[in-house]
Order: sequence, then C-alpha cells, then structure tokens
Amino acid sequence: MRTDTPSDIAIRNRGVTKRFGDKAAVNALDLDVPQGSVIGFLGPNGAGKTTTIRMVMGIIMPDEGEISVLGRHSAIESKDRIGYLPEERGVYRTMKVGDFLAYVAKLKGADSAGLSKRIDDWLERVALPGVRKKKCQELSKGMQQKVQFISTVIHEPDLIILDEPFSGLDPVNARLLRTLIQEQHDKGRTIIFSTHVLFSAEQLCDRVFMINKGRKILDGTLDQIRSAFDPRTIVAETFDRGADASAFERIPGVEAVTRTGRQGTWELRVAEGADKQSVMAAAAAGPVPIRRVELRAATLEDVFISLVNPGDSEDDIRRSLKHHDEPMEVGADA
Repeated sequence: MRTDTPSDIAIRNRGVTKRFGDKAAVNALDLDVPQGSVIGFLGPNGAGKTTTIRMVMGIIMPDEGEISVLGRHSAIESKDRIGYLPEERGVYRTMKVGDFLAYVAKLKGADSAGLSKRIDDWLERVALPGVRKKKCQELSKGMQQKVQFISTVIHEPDLIILDEPFSGLDPVNARLLRTLIQEQHDKGRTIIFSTHVLFSAEQLCDRVFMINKGRKILDGTLDQIRSAFDPRTIVAETFDRGADASAFERIPGVEAVTRTGRQGTWELRVAEGADKQSVMAAAAAGPVPIRRVELRAATLEDVFISLVNPGDSEDDIRRSLKHHDEPMEVGADA
C-alpha cells in the first residue's frame, strides 16, 4: 500500500514514539530523509538511534506515529529495495563466503545472471580475493564485517541503512568503507548511517540528524549547522614550544586555554559575546612569538559536545539550540 509521502522522500517519520516500560526510548520523532542523500544519524549511547532504525526497518513497531519507507507503509513492503547492516554483526558461520553472499542476494531478489562475477568483483574490491571458498567462521572479525557489508549492497538496493558501520574497523578499513559508501552515494542511492565516528560523518554526510534522550535536537545540512554554530575556538601555534598557557589566559575575552596534541599549539576558547578578531589580534601581538593564529570552523565534534554534554539536562540542550539563529529544523516542541 502506498502512502502520500512525496516521491523525493525515502524515509518519513511523523510523531514516532516507542516505549519500553516507563521509558520513552524514542519520543515524538519527526524525520525526513531525501532521496539520494547521505544522512549521519548521531547521538550518545542510549539516545534511541538503534530503536529508531529498527522501527524504520519494521523489526519493531512504534507505539505511536507513522513511518513510510520508499513510498510504502513499511520497510517490509520494500525489503528487496533496502540494504540493512544491523548493529549486531552476524554471518552464517558454517557457510562458505561465496555461498553466503549468493544466498543473501537471491533472498533480496537479485538476478542469478552475473551474480557470481559480481561476488568476485566485490571480494576483490574489499581486498578479500581469496576467501570465496572459505567458511565465514574462518575469517577474522574485520573480514566478516566486510563480507556483511557486501551482503548489504550486493542486490544493489535503493536505500542503504547502516547501524554503526565503522565499529571495530581499523583506520585502513574505515577509510575503505567511507570510499565504498561514497561510491554508493555517487550511484544515486540513499544512505542513512548511525555512527560515533564523527570524522567519518563529516566526510560523508549531506545532512546530520541528531537525537538525545529519544528526541530530535538537530536536523540540517552541514553548511546550515556550521553557520548556526558560531565558531569560538582560536588556534594559536607558537614558535616557542616551551611556552605555557598563561600568556593566553591573560587575554581579555579568553575563557579557557587548552594544549592540543601538537607541542606549542594551543586552543583558545573565546567567551560568549567577546570579539574574536580582538582576541586573535591580542594573541598575535602578545609576549609569545606566534607562527600561526586562526579561527577554527566548528566541527561536528564541537556541535556534538555542545549539544549532548552528559552534565546537561534536556532543557539545557534545547536552550543551547535556541541560542542560535536556527536555520535548521529542531525538535518537535522547540
């Protein structure tokens, strides 16, 4: 059964709520995922990300609200057009890798013609060219994870949903996975993935969707988010690697000074309302010789920490959002 969801929207949630006992894991959640977009689904542990994804996939049902996926009332009605990598990894351990991938592809309606070559091509693509005849249980955890990613996309789905896809990957394989996700995006596929790896989200995403305590607190493009969250961090690199923080702490308008990972480089947190250009000028003209001073653009990590500080209440988080001009959408009661 089709819904009245616009054709350019791949996923639409309206007022979706899911409770477990007295706790609302997801609370009145609205979400639109445009066709062909890559959306990073962010939030701290326990925020409700996996519960939301499971409802979208039809694994569990919402207590309230409506969900449409690819123009239908349920992902179950569109299952052959969806690739899903769950947070709980798993392959059929006693099956051979090639047989497992062929089995999953056929379950998803893939044409048998050319399937064997497609499997070989994918295994080559993820640097596993010699594992086709090995049992899945003979592979390392990272290798199994790559095989499961192939099983997610082998049937060439229109919508790809990845729950913590970078979990457990080393830097080389994390980079490979980012490349593979970008390739799927270049083919016009819609991708939504939850992650704690904010660098990867920043590299890949068109949009970012963030929830905390089951409620939406941020929804917008990266450009909108960066323009809304005024950067207040100045990076100062000194010639004198032995310089300490005191030279910068005395500058009017600086509320905190921290050393970065690089010796001789400091981050100056500018107080709210202080003139950043004056702080930069004072840092450059101070007693410590300066090699470089610049205003650092807000990163997703900055935004994440400012909105989802474990010491903040939900009201604190919402006040933080409302302090900005809010060119992006915020939570339902904001």
